[in-house]
Amino acid sequence: MAADCIFCRIEKGQIPSKKVYEDARCFAILDINPVAWGHALVIPRAHHETWLDLPADLAADLAKSSQKVGAAVKKAAGAEGFNLLMNNHACAGQAVFHAHLHVIPRKTADGIRFNWTPTPYKPGQLDMAIDAVMVAF
Repeated sequence: MAADCIFCRIEKGQIPSKKVYEDARCFAILDINPVAWGHALVIPRAHHETWLDLPADLAADLAKSSQKVGAAVKKAAGAEGFNLLMNNHACAGQAVFHAHLHVIPRKTADGIRFNWTPTPYKPGQLDMAIDAVMVAF
């Protein structure tokens, strides 16, 4: 537990919350600043800052829990689908430095937009990127 982590404090009962799901290793709460009605956060009980910090078995449990929460949120919100996403590090939008997945229910024409601006690789850049990633393994 990180003493200053809001999710650790919620998990320990130091901050009141209404958990919508919990199992031995993960729990879920509704986001207090939702992107859409029913937006949930699926959180491992153990403190790890990012996806890369999670032990593989806990990442698998987080994925399993997010499947259950995703199905429940989709049904409860009358949604057609949902986004499942995780922000890792401040530059990617992570605001709470305790790994967690967002489950955001979606409906056609709901007006929610994520500001991604895809840019195709310039000639030769794709091969350079492939080589760089392959070397990083």
